[in-house]
Amino acid sequence: MTIGRVASALGLSIDTIRFYERQGLIAAPRRNFSGYRNYSEDVIDRLHFIGDAKRLGFTLKEIRELLSQGVKSTAECGPVTRKAEAKLAEMNDEIARLQRLRVRLRKMVEACGGQCVPIQVSRARKKEISWKS
Repeated sequence: MTIGRVASALGLSIDTIRFYERQGLIAAPRRNFSGYRNYSEDVIDRLHFIGDAKRLGFTLKEIRELLSQGVKSTAECGPVTRKAEAKLAEMNDEIARLQRLRVRLRKMVEACGGQCVPIQVSRARKKEISWKS
């Protein structure tokens, strides 16, 4: 199957498929006599897995680790579950951080009453600003 057909079947760009190949997420395909890439049918499953894992929040590095462990589906337990639990903990930490930031921003907006308040500039920054003027 040519790279164009693979890309079309999955809604990916040709560049994305080449990138995944360079990153080692999919194997380099055999080439036909004219030099075109000739992908096997199993690359479709692998690219589906990569897409599913990305949508679940896994990084390409994490996906590569899962693939190196022989994981072929995001439905597999074991390695995927452990990685998913770690990813969930990271997401929960980030959500908590963003919620604290939202509270601070809300308080700042309420304290300002919609009025713009000048920001205090440090002496070093004042010198930098006057130097540029």
